[in-house]
Amino acid sequence: MVETAGGGPGDGTAEVLDRPLPDGVRRRVVQIVSDGFGGLTVAELPAQLRQYARFAPNRRAKFAGNAMAAALETDPLFRQRIGEKFREAQPELAGALDSGPPPPAADPLDVAAAAYVLRPAGWVKLVTAAGEEAQRADAERADEESRAELERLRAELAQARDHTRAETERLRTELESAKKEAESLHRKLRAALSDVKRGEAALRKVQGESDAVRTEAHRQVSAAESESRRLKARLGEAEAALEATRRAAREGRSVEDMRVRLLLDTLLEATQGLRRELALPPVSVRPAETVDAVEPGRMTPKDIAARALSEHDPAILDQLLALPQAHLVVDGYNVTKTGYPQMPLEKQRLRLLGQLSALAAQTGAEVTCVFDGAELAAPVLLAPPRGVRVLFSKPGVTADELIRQLVRAEPPGRPVIVASTDREVADGVAKAGARPVASAVLLKRLS
Repeated sequence: MVETAGGGPGDGTAEVLDRPLPDGVRRRVVQIVSDGFGGLTVAELPAQLRQYARFAPNRRAKFAGNAMAAALETDPLFRQRIGEKFREAQPELAGALDSGPPPPAADPLDVAAAAYVLRPAGWVKLVTAAGEEAQRADAERADEESRAELERLRAELAQARDHTRAETERLRTELESAKKEAESLHRKLRAALSDVKRGEAALRKVQGESDAVRTEAHRQVSAAESESRRLKARLGEAEAALEATRRAAREGRSVEDMRVRLLLDTLLEATQGLRRELALPPVSVRPAETVDAVEPGRMTPKDIAARALSEHDPAILDQLLALPQAHLVVDGYNVTKTGYPQMPLEKQRLRLLGQLSALAAQTGAEVTCVFDGAELAAPVLLAPPRGVRVLFSKPGVTADELIRQLVRAEPPGRPVIVASTDREVADGVAKAGARPVASAVLLKRLS
């Protein structure tokens, strides 16, 4: 059997297939090669197939199908070895092909694939016959499918005809009903048109009357709006004037109340201080006390004159600050430049304000320190010390003018002391009722 498959006399190795291998036969041939592939050693395989030696049969048939078919066609030794494996796997079919015609019950594709591998005498006819049989089977299957599709289409056509006939009858009935309804609507429409014409005539008459009324109403509304705008303008002016009057009254009353209250507190404290200073007895005057005489320890006018202080004595500043509700206003830079002009302005301010804070704590007087804002290159970041009010003059306003404004703001009768060496400032505050003190006196008191 091996000799017959290997090319002995009378076999079919010389036969040549003059047409491509049918697809069904080719798939069976690749499957036969893939099944016999695993029984061969790597040395028995062609060089181009050795890389697929470890593949599973199904994976080998999928990825190496073309290479196996080409090797089977071009390598007789490889084809012989595959044929031997096939004879071992299917000896009945191989024996039938070697002895004569294949069994009638065998699948034509299997017979053609086995003949292609084994190459018995007449294998080309078997392959060709299998291809023709497969084509006939495909044609018959396509014919059956076409008949079934034709029957289905005929059934659908008949169903569509029945549906169309029923739909036509329904539409004809609806058309008749629509015609009758349209005739009825035409009659109603003619009647409605007559009513519309009568209504239009009445509407034109009403519109004319309405236009006249609307014109008159517009005229009256325009006049009313003009009058309303005029009244609103007058009302706004009156409200603005009333608010300005109220604001002026509130501000004036507030300032005057503050001034009167401050003056009253000053008078009360001055009265109490005077009473303490004069040592007035709490009881009424006795008759004996009206007799003029010199009492032991009583001060005479000569003694009082001896007690007067010099204008440059720091003690005079303590007496002034001891007055009720006393207010000390300090010309800042005038004092610092008198006492320590060599220091930078910032350190001058800090030193003076620290000393003024201690003075305010000792005397209890109100202290305001005024600096000239024209000396500043940028806003001052300064936390005023306790008990001292720090003010800078606005642009265009000097510190001297700000001091005069502070003095004029105080009520008449309140003791206001201004510390400045500037003669113009001293004369100005003296005219306003304040008591000027030289900067040197304040510096002596602070030191």
